[in-house]
Amino acid sequence: MNTHVAPVELGKAYRLINHGPTVLVSASHDGVDDVMAAAWSCGLEAFPAKLTVVLDKSSKTRELLERSGRFVVQVPTVAQAKLTHAVGTRSLRDDPDKLKRCGVEVFRLAGHDTPFVQGCSAWLACRLIPEPHNQETYDLFIGEIVGAWADARVFQNGHWMFENAEPGLRSIHYIAGGHFYVIGEPLIVPTEGQV
Repeated sequence: MNTHVAPVELGKAYRLINHGPTVLVSASHDGVDDVMAAAWSCGLEAFPAKLTVVLDKSSKTRELLERSGRFVVQVPTVAQAKLTHAVGTRSLRDDPDKLKRCGVEVFRLAGHDTPFVQGCSAWLACRLIPEPHNQETYDLFIGEIVGAWADARVFQNGHWMFENAEPGLRSIHYIAGGHFYVIGEPLIVPTEGQV
């Protein structure tokens, strides 16, 4: 496991995804693990910490999530762009060796049965808040964040610090057809009264 993984206060966990990155969603049930890419995810609430993610009905990850009631949302890095695209375009339903073929390495954290993807910059362990209407009609899932961790090389004191880390640790943002953008430099706008 990455030795740079540090816990994140749950009240600040939403900050791990509110910059709009493409995320990886992992779930497990009855000994089966899966990981998929998702472009539509966002923080929903800080106290208690919650997030939303859109998961297509055809995805095996969604099925595992619905059966187990647990999932992990993680922020992949530039170094994982190929892996992210691969898990977003392949299905475990068609390829039982999907994770191996895509180069996905998972690990487990104490107290969590769900797989965490090695090499990401942030991980949010979630408990599903069942909302059957939203799930069936809009493919929209709500998770209560029950644990959060980030790579201390890029997230410190409740803030992303991409500008101080190696470029391979920056987050990726999916557009379409294998086209991603990489997060750029910060722009700090002083609040009133600051110089």
